[in-house]
Amino acid sequence: MIVPMKKITLVVLDRERKQALTTLRKTGVLHVEKHEVSTQDLTDLQTVMSKLDQAHNTLSEIKTDIKKEDYKPLMNRADTLKLIDHVLELRDEHSAVFETMSKVERDFDRLAYWGEVDPSDFDYLAEKGLYLFPFEMSVASYMALPETVRSIVVSRDKKEIRCVIWGEDDLLHEDMPSGARELILPEKSTAELRAEYEKAEQRLPHIRQELKDLIPYINSISELKKDLNKDIEFEVVHSGMPLVPLGTDETDSKGHVAWLTGFIPEEKASVLAETAKQNGWAFMATDPSEEDNVPTLLKNNRFVNLISPLTDFLGTVPGYRELDISLWFLLFFGIFFAMIFGDGGYGALLILIALGVIFKTKASHKPVPTALYMMLYLSVMTLVWGILTCTWFGLDQNVLPAFLRNIALPAFYGGNPASETNIQIFCFTLGLIQISLAHVINIIRYRKSLKLLGDFGSLLMCVGMFFVVLFLVVDGERFPLNPMVIVAIGLGFVLNFVFANYEGSLGKGVLESSKNIITMLLGVVNMFGDIMSYIRLWAVGLAGGAISMTINTMVGPFMGSFLMFVGILILFFGHGLNLILNVLSVIVHGVRLNTLEFSNHLGLTWSGFKYEPFSEAVKK
Repeated sequence: MIVPMKKITLVVLDRERKQALTTLRKTGVLHVEKHEVSTQDLTDLQTVMSKLDQAHNTLSEIKTDIKKEDYKPLMNRADTLKLIDHVLELRDEHSAVFETMSKVERDFDRLAYWGEVDPSDFDYLAEKGLYLFPFEMSVASYMALPETVRSIVVSRDKKEIRCVIWGEDDLLHEDMPSGARELILPEKSTAELRAEYEKAEQRLPHIRQELKDLIPYINSISELKKDLNKDIEFEVVHSGMPLVPLGTDETDSKGHVAWLTGFIPEEKASVLAETAKQNGWAFMATDPSEEDNVPTLLKNNRFVNLISPLTDFLGTVPGYRELDISLWFLLFFGIFFAMIFGDGGYGALLILIALGVIFKTKASHKPVPTALYMMLYLSVMTLVWGILTCTWFGLDQNVLPAFLRNIALPAFYGGNPASETNIQIFCFTLGLIQISLAHVINIIRYRKSLKLLGDFGSLLMCVGMFFVVLFLVVDGERFPLNPMVIVAIGLGFVLNFVFANYEGSLGKGVLESSKNIITMLLGVVNMFGDIMSYIRLWAVGLAGGAISMTINTMVGPFMGSFLMFVGILILFFGHGLNLILNVLSVIVHGVRLNTLEFSNHLGLTWSGFKYEPFSEAVKK
């Protein structure tokens, strides 16, 4: 459920502003409305944070076998800041040294056919009145040089000639061929470049080792980041509090008061009220208005909360005035996950992994992450689906034990020729149930308004389109179109057209629908497409099963021979890859059906943002 919120307004004396915010942060219950601010203090903190992130990233990218227990004790802020500067200096030096080596290598590549080159020699000869111009050109271009052009060949091959054009002035001959390319002399001699390269090459490993030696101090950087996050948030809140003079004008000596607004769970409002009373703050709690941008706090039981790792990963949060579909998301996602993985063997394997990690975590007296329990739930659902379909690591059902075949659901059992058709029908039925559920929820939601008739119309269209899908996709003879189907779709469209935009006035609702007539008509087609979309569960599951069977077929010839180890490697690699592909498929398809098809019919936009109280806890 979405926890009801109260809008809070706090007013404090300006001279007590910092102390008040410190106390407020200790309560850790108020989600403060922040404003965009720009102060020198904030800029300085953000600059330090930027340097900190760069230093942390620099050390994190270095491969090392150092364990957490090898980390050094935490340093104070001043020493940590010095450490950050040192890391960045080493990083910049590493970049400069690497760039120097790259530049010298490029020069060596250009000068490879010229031998030893020293630009000072060219300057010396120019002072003596002899000007040299190094050129590269094709053999044909060289042969085309006029006799008046004096040259000395330095090196040549089948295609290119490298030569020096010389004369008594610093002007090139105007008859030079168009294909001739003058060599850009390096800034230093090749001998100096070689020495510079060797010096840089020797310095590079020392820099890397120095950086590696600093990795045990990375925990101090991480800890400072937490403190800086708190400081930045404090400065944003502090600087964003508007000031109001206590007197009649800004210059009055009576001072100012500062105020802020925020949101707090209704059940915790009394905590803040008591704190305000104790500290002499002006305090007001009201219900949020329609214009207020209210954060969302979800509060569910332990089972429903299993879906939270997934929604946190996706960053999906319902708006404060929207519906919390966590329960339905969890239930349907479990079914979708099972059908996409589609294998009881995979489910059993995932159960063992989940249980193993859970027991290991408990044995180390650490809290078990919710994600592990979610994995266990999804694994059990996958095992159940594998049992129903008698699918175990893509093996032929005939080689499976009899009890596995006996407990399978006959309609879904792979040995049944009609099983694929039955699973397709099951997919469309899932679509009918989930989309219909969305409109039933809306009917209950709008039970005091005629707008419920609009969702009732959508419900009729959904049922009608379900039978159209069966007729067109599954079997037209088995599922012929009944006239009642056409009536349901037609009546549903009329009800939806008249009442979908109802907001207290029937005429205005019809007018609004008329303005969007194209969208309303496309809604019928979209209903067909949304139900059809659930066929992806069968298709993706079928593809995964085909991959499993192919892997088993490939491994067959290796088993029982001296190359059995090759077969085992293929078996592990192939099924491991299939598991990874299934995870990606779940993210793409299983999540989509909940966050798009289902959510769209609910009118859920996922436009909310999390309730994050102003507190001592660090927000990442």
